[in-house]
Amino acid sequence: MFDNPLLQVQFRIPFDSVQPSHVEPAVAATLAEASANIDAIVADPSPRTYSNTLLALERSTDALDYALNVVRHLESVSTSPELRAAWNQVEPLASAFYSGIPLNAGLWKQLKAYAETDDAKSLTGPRLRFLTKTMDSFRHHGADLDDAGKARLSEIDVELSKVTTKFSENVLDSTNAFELVVTDESKLAGLPPSARDAARQSAESKGLQGWRFTLQAPSYIPVSTYLDDRSIREQMYRAFTSRATARDRDNRPLVVRILELRREKARLLGFKDFADFVLHDRMAQTGQQAISFLESLREKTEPFYLRENAALEAFAGFKLEPWDVAYYAEKQRRALYDFDEEELRPYFSADRVVAGMFDIVQHLYGIRVVERSGVPVWHPDVKFYEVFDASGLHLGSFYADWFPRETKRDGAWMDSFITGWDTANGWEPHLGCVCGNMTPPVGDKPALLTHREVETVFHEFGHLLHHVLSRVEVRSLAGTAVAWDFVELPSQIMENWCWERPALDLLARHYVTGETIPEELFQKLVRAKTYRGANDQMRQLGFGFTDLMLHREYDPVLHGDVVAYSRAIIQRFSPATLPDTHAMIAGFTHLFASPVGYGAAYYSYKWAEVLDADAFTRFHDEGIFSDKVGGEFREHILSKGNSEDPAELYRRFMGRDPNPDALLIRSGLVAA
Repeated sequence: MFDNPLLQVQFRIPFDSVQPSHVEPAVAATLAEASANIDAIVADPSPRTYSNTLLALERSTDALDYALNVVRHLESVSTSPELRAAWNQVEPLASAFYSGIPLNAGLWKQLKAYAETDDAKSLTGPRLRFLTKTMDSFRHHGADLDDAGKARLSEIDVELSKVTTKFSENVLDSTNAFELVVTDESKLAGLPPSARDAARQSAESKGLQGWRFTLQAPSYIPVSTYLDDRSIREQMYRAFTSRATARDRDNRPLVVRILELRREKARLLGFKDFADFVLHDRMAQTGQQAISFLESLREKTEPFYLRENAALEAFAGFKLEPWDVAYYAEKQRRALYDFDEEELRPYFSADRVVAGMFDIVQHLYGIRVVERSGVPVWHPDVKFYEVFDASGLHLGSFYADWFPRETKRDGAWMDSFITGWDTANGWEPHLGCVCGNMTPPVGDKPALLTHREVETVFHEFGHLLHHVLSRVEVRSLAGTAVAWDFVELPSQIMENWCWERPALDLLARHYVTGETIPEELFQKLVRAKTYRGANDQMRQLGFGFTDLMLHREYDPVLHGDVVAYSRAIIQRFSPATLPDTHAMIAGFTHLFASPVGYGAAYYSYKWAEVLDADAFTRFHDEGIFSDKVGGEFREHILSKGNSEDPAELYRRFMGRDPNPDALLIRSGLVAA
């Protein structure tokens, strides 16, 4: 037990020492410790104070949080059958414990007693918000339910943790189960050299001849965008959009069960549906307001969307199938703008992109990012960095893991391991990570990214900055612990620098010659920026509508098959007729890979995009490297976490409420 690396909170996590056998004993021990801490608060006869009530509750799960954060992360980036089994064993126990905290009658009694004290009534700032949020959260999660209601709520939470974990595992296993090996090189016509080289390397890694393609994004996207062979594009498309529907890893019944459990939970807690339950403390507040927001964008976008699709079909000369759209869109873009995105790839070596990004945030926020070696990691590709203020203060550290592996889930994300706070010795630093599945190095070439992948790197680093630049004394209100329709503002605003010439000159250099992007190529990029912008917007709106309709309206008795129901909604936002095999919802991890996740909240990407488009106008007008504007963004947004109302924080930075037209203008969706 004493050799278990999960039992001691360590800033430099010994990832290379954590074994699956450590998981169950560590979680059992830290779970017992957390439970004892809660019991101690309940049994304490002392007069209620901030320290022995709210702060004690805040610190009660520190060791358990840490152990679970580390194991959950490893299961996402370096899974194995043994680690998966261990995680599946402990996750329901942890879920039951956490869901039981607001159901603890004795703890609720102590909180209510504290709320009536003069000490509580004198609280201000983050401490007052902490009390208000805690009391609201307890009520929101069942503190006032009767015993039977509490018991059922706990059962729901445990089952949700099991079912959503299984959903995520099925997506990963289904993605890994597919491969397409091409041995006839003539079938690769149209595919860029970078994608060919990657496919060749993938085949060699499996001891195969030819070129191997998978459903991981760096392999799938070039095929759908460039490959001339229509039959292969169709095969890949059908495989990708039907992931997790095979008999032994079929997510369709899991989706129905997750929706049932979420609906029951919401109604048990007094809400009409899961959307109203989730959005209760978010900026949109209700599912209807979220729907109205999406509908407003749809109405303004649809005329441009219809024109774009008519123009693309006229260009192609025939009725397009879904596996034709990206291919002919790329051809049309080349014809209209003489722009091939592959021309940019040599300028975006991953290391240079990351270094340039660090230069940009140094200009903006006065911070310095330094790579450190000799730190334990979970894979040789992983790098470790430290972040310092201008004064030399260590603000935080983070790991970066950018490339795909079969043991790693797909997508890109940021996560936190340790949230710093104010101690007697000063601020503790934060610790987090950024992960992605970008184009990996091939042969002796460095990793050369697409422009979209560069945007993704910036996006996830924006989340990371929100974490490491946080200065909130209450951990549970710090960093990214904000309303989910606000959390994407710090991430999405970072993507704007990927379109500005002075910023690109810092991060984009030809990997052989060291030259910056030629002006002619940059102008092509800018001219093509809003190409099919309405389609991009409608795609996201379609996901948002599908999400909200599933969580507000769907009833298996009334609406039948959940995949067919979802496909009918998505069809309204698709430029081509979707095939009957289309079952994207079965692989939609954003919605169904965790008990809450982005469930009933996928709209928040667009909500935050309105905020980011508007907020960036200050940088655009006053200087994209302005330390004044950057300093105010750091002060009013990045440092504040959830310590104040997000709408007020936004007004403090901009001096006004957001202008919803800013997104339409940036996307080219306004009348000429």
